[in-house]
Amino acid sequence: MATQTAQKYNIVIGLEVHAQLKTKSKLFCSCSTEFGKEANANTCPVCMGYPGVLPVLNDQAVNYAIKAGLALDCQIDLNSKFDRKQYFYPDLPKGYQISQFDKPICNHGKLNIGNKDVRILRIHMEEDAGKLVHAGAERLHGSDYSLVDLNRASTPLIEIVSEPDMTNAEEAIAYVKELRKVLLYTDVCDGNMQEGSLRCDVNISLNKEGEPWGTRAEIKNVNSFRSIGRAIEYEYKRQSELLDKGEKVVQETRLFDENTGKTHSMRGKEDAHDYRYFPEPDLLPLTLLQERIEKMRAELPELPQQRKKRYIAEFNLNEDTAHNLTEEIAISNFFEETVAKGASAVKAANWLNGTIAAYLNENKKSLTETKLTTSLLAQMISLIDKGTISDNIAKNDIIGELLENGTDVEKLIAEKGLAQITDTSAIEAMIQEVLDANQKQVEEFRAGNEKLKGFFVGQVMKKTQGKASPQIINETLAKLLG
Repeated sequence: MATQTAQKYNIVIGLEVHAQLKTKSKLFCSCSTEFGKEANANTCPVCMGYPGVLPVLNDQAVNYAIKAGLALDCQIDLNSKFDRKQYFYPDLPKGYQISQFDKPICNHGKLNIGNKDVRILRIHMEEDAGKLVHAGAERLHGSDYSLVDLNRASTPLIEIVSEPDMTNAEEAIAYVKELRKVLLYTDVCDGNMQEGSLRCDVNISLNKEGEPWGTRAEIKNVNSFRSIGRAIEYEYKRQSELLDKGEKVVQETRLFDENTGKTHSMRGKEDAHDYRYFPEPDLLPLTLLQERIEKMRAELPELPQQRKKRYIAEFNLNEDTAHNLTEEIAISNFFEETVAKGASAVKAANWLNGTIAAYLNENKKSLTETKLTTSLLAQMISLIDKGTISDNIAKNDIIGELLENGTDVEKLIAEKGLAQITDTSAIEAMIQEVLDANQKQVEEFRAGNEKLKGFFVGQVMKKTQGKASPQIINETLAKLLG
């Protein structure tokens, strides 16, 4: 946003994040929520909106909503209710969505993103719609026909609505990342943005300093961190150019095209009265006991920011290392188990944040998709500490095998002859051979060119195929070179 127009306008961003709850069945019927099933396989008369059917509320979904609200520092309303949100769309079989309007289950929370607290206005429960599959010569635009898949219809969601507290794309992305972490740590959502388990509506308006907020546009169903950033950048440019020309920004709902990086108009933005909300007559108001809230509070795990602070205090990790470790709960749990098995916390963290993270990124895998176990990583770190192998040997010859095949470390060392050479006299003899073969460099070193020490170490390592103990090499070089 480093354009000329970027200096003229403030940007105001609010987010509505839809998170699919991890229940095995839907919000108002017993149909499965399993992803990837054949179209319309997970359906019944209730979620397909047949006349005369009655919804039955999923109790576990309520627990998950309470838990998410508590983790986000919300007030839990002991008396909430469900409402009918009326709109017509082909993937909404009833012609209305069961949601919560004026009495949501959670209110007035907050989420810290490092430099500020983003206020959370509300969290409400609602059912998802189905999915339109556009087919034919072109997808989305100019399709020959569309198909309706109702497998997602009535899947349980919570919608987490922030206040418009974010002022740039970086803050918006940080907010969604932190929110995803909280949902993963509390185990109420799997956070899979590719499968639609977590998606985001971005509300954006511009204004000049000291002036009222401008007219907002809403970008629907953005489903990746990168897309959130790109959608905000494009929308900022679009709105600022309109304002520069003296034109008005229209209140509307827009879609983000990942291929072009642009947003385009979907429909005029409805206000609440356009949806003709009224209380859902087939569901009683939701009345909760305080005991239930306290039970959910007692079940809350250590949250990511709490865990990060503990890692800094307990394991003496720096802030960046602790932050990276707690980004994914699977990595964080793996780290803790490795340390519990005797590994140095700093070394375990460095391996997970360094070589292992690079392998996962390069191979587009999660840690659970590898053969590495906490026992193997702890075993490898222990053997490095004992001097049996060096860091370089572990990095170049061992960790890849552990990740891909899960081979026992000691067995691997024996089979490949990877054990470090620690015989001082043998290393001294090899160093002397290197010095004798490089007399010119020896003279230059003794004349003050200390950078040549790295040359000698490299020559010895080459001679020993990287197996000589670096510590012994350095100590012996210091003795022989004087």
